[in-house]
Amino acid sequence: MGSVLALTLLMACSEAHEHTAPAVNPEDSVSMMTTYGVNTLISDSGVIKYRIVTEQWDVNTVRQPSRWEFMKGIFFEQFDEKFRVQGYIQADTAWYFDQQRLWKLRGRVNVRNTNGLIYTSEELYWDGLRHEFYSTVFSRLVTPERTIEGTYFRSDEQMTHYMVTNSKGSFLPNDLEEEKADSTENKK
Repeated sequence: MGSVLALTLLMACSEAHEHTAPAVNPEDSVSMMTTYGVNTLISDSGVIKYRIVTEQWDVNTVRQPSRWEFMKGIFFEQFDEKFRVQGYIQADTAWYFDQQRLWKLRGRVNVRNTNGLIYTSEELYWDGLRHEFYSTVFSRLVTPERTIEGTYFRSDEQMTHYMVTNSKGSFLPNDLEEEKADSTENKK
């Protein structure tokens, strides 16, 4: 009987504890703007330069560094001054760090320009301050003349001057014949 009384007193004295989640940290804050179904044109000095198409665009200025997030994919088109398409970029996910002017593109990244270059990778950075693209993961470039693959890639914004290291590739037979002819002439 004493143990029943002690158990009853113990249960009566125990307080109910409320289970609450911790406060939201500024790093975890929600976006200040979320836009759905985006198809917008971006101009520079009154000239339309880009089109951005995305299913969802989040702008978060509280997180450090501040960023735009495109978690459901992104498609860019670049135009010349006569509104002709100069190239496009497509990725499954993208982040734009506005203060650094840096794009981080991830997952099935595809780039194509008017020279016929096709670039594919799982990750690509676009540095707006240095006006260059770079990647440190496996990348593949296909041009009308050759195919090059490697694990380090760097290029200008037009993808006309590029470097691929730790690479392998295939070239047209004519390229090899010209190289042999050049080396034979140099030995004479």
